[in-house]
Amino acid sequence: MSRNKYDEDEEILEEFNMDQFKRLLGYITPFKREMIVTTIIMLISSVAGLLGPYLIEIAIDKEIPSKNINMIIVLSFIFLLTIIITGISLKYKIRIMSYIGNKIVENLRKDIFTHLQELPFSYYDSRPHGKILVRVVNYVNSLSDLLSNGLINLVTDSFSLFVIIGFMILISPKLTLVCMAGLPILIAAIFILKKLQRKAFQINSNKQSNLNAYIHESITGMKVTQAFAREEENLNIFKGVSDEYRQTWFTSIKLQLLLWPCVDNISQLTISFVYMVGIYSIGSGITVGILIAFIGYIWRFWAPITNIANFYNSLVMTTAYIERIFETIDEPVDILDKVNASEISNIEGYVEFNSVNFGYDAQNTILSSVSFKVNPGETIAFVGPTGAGKSTIINLLSRFYDVNSGVISIDGKDIRDINIKSLRQQMGIMPQDTFVFSGTIIDNIRYGKLDASVDEVIKAAKAASANEFIEKLENGYYTEVNERGGRLSAGEKQLLALARAFLANPKLLILDEATSSLDTKTEILVQNGIKQLLKGRTSFIIAHRLSTIKNSDKIMYVDNGTIIETGNHEELMNKKGAYYELYMSQYKMLEAV
Repeated sequence: MSRNKYDEDEEILEEFNMDQFKRLLGYITPFKREMIVTTIIMLISSVAGLLGPYLIEIAIDKEIPSKNINMIIVLSFIFLLTIIITGISLKYKIRIMSYIGNKIVENLRKDIFTHLQELPFSYYDSRPHGKILVRVVNYVNSLSDLLSNGLINLVTDSFSLFVIIGFMILISPKLTLVCMAGLPILIAAIFILKKLQRKAFQINSNKQSNLNAYIHESITGMKVTQAFAREEENLNIFKGVSDEYRQTWFTSIKLQLLLWPCVDNISQLTISFVYMVGIYSIGSGITVGILIAFIGYIWRFWAPITNIANFYNSLVMTTAYIERIFETIDEPVDILDKVNASEISNIEGYVEFNSVNFGYDAQNTILSSVSFKVNPGETIAFVGPTGAGKSTIINLLSRFYDVNSGVISIDGKDIRDINIKSLRQQMGIMPQDTFVFSGTIIDNIRYGKLDASVDEVIKAAKAASANEFIEKLENGYYTEVNERGGRLSAGEKQLLALARAFLANPKLLILDEATSSLDTKTEILVQNGIKQLLKGRTSFIIAHRLSTIKNSDKIMYVDNGTIIETGNHEELMNKKGAYYELYMSQYKMLEAV
């Protein structure tokens, strides 16, 4: 695989769209009550925690000099009570916010996954699947803390900051001015770092996406890699992609960590000045108790500022993730139900293509003026060279894509006026690329009919000649198979897919190279099962082995996006055209073998 594919980065957006952040906040709305309760708890905790230095100032300047033991005990009890209130508040805050954070992540991920299931095939054809995966998993996870703890902490820290400033002014307006002198410097530093941080994290998220995409593809194609001894070349590509991610990560982290020393250095300098001014002013309006209490508040003053700065850092870091998440959710769905789309059931199976034109993009036309009619119960076979448009005809009938012009109708009704789900429920589709899901054999056969009984599953498997190999597995129909059916042969996977189609008992049957991976003996058995399956339903078959479609009612030869010949086997053989030449070439090849 060329590395260039993984050097392509998504667009770097120059400005953060505030509407996106507001949209993100919408995921918190269902938890408004919990957020308000948590905010109130933390505000009470904040006030309780901030009483400590003020109580110390009263004790040092008033009660200790006057030897008022009873009042000192009272102040100590109040101080202890504030610590207990703070601890209990923190416990409930963590419990509630952990629940909210996980629910927000769950809802956001559900919205992305739901939308991904609605997107057309073209979306998945045009991008590595690893780049899609990283948005659903990694990017959403990164938002959990920001949306839960981050927002609550922002509110409570902002409130604490105002309360602290109030206490500081109450104790000493003079020292408060000295403390506030460092804020303009900090604000200037934040604005300087803002743009650099955001751009760095966007670049890093792109490189992470590239790395994830390459790893995903490499694992999926590991058999091919080992078969062609490509390990060394792939390792070099991996090192390059991984190194780019590492370098951008270091750059973004360096910029992120710059904020903390800025806050720390400014706070330390400010505290030093407060000490100098405070000590110099003792005896002229500043007492030891005031100075000690003020120092307690000044440490608390910079803590919420540090937290707010960290929240800002997190916001900058996750901005790139927010953009990519909503970019995925906003990806247009090309295949949509009309507002007044109707549902269909118990169709007769009359199918018509009328002057259908289609291309995956404006520059490349796949089908041109395709027209044909199919009567209920007929079996139609499409043959022709690879890339002629046979599978495209099937994909259009299933509405995986919409025609550019022309009409496809079922029972006289334009399929664009039919509810997509009800349309596909009338179809049994066995695609050329057979997919087996993680789970048991029986679950895979039941995929299109979840309420099927065990007897129905076994009956379908027998009809598809799959029962024999299934019963030889260690747990029979309850044998676990991995993603893509790694432990099954290509032929066994096709038999499972065929059993799945049998069980669905569709009105329209579509078989795309249904027997391409079967040995001759198994193919003969499956052909007998297919004959039973074809009875009483409209069927479409794509096959390169012409022996499998000789008995079809109509055979259509497709070439360069048009149907150039139509008829049954005998009629086309008598014409001695394209079908005749294809059939004879296969016959001579078999004869030679």
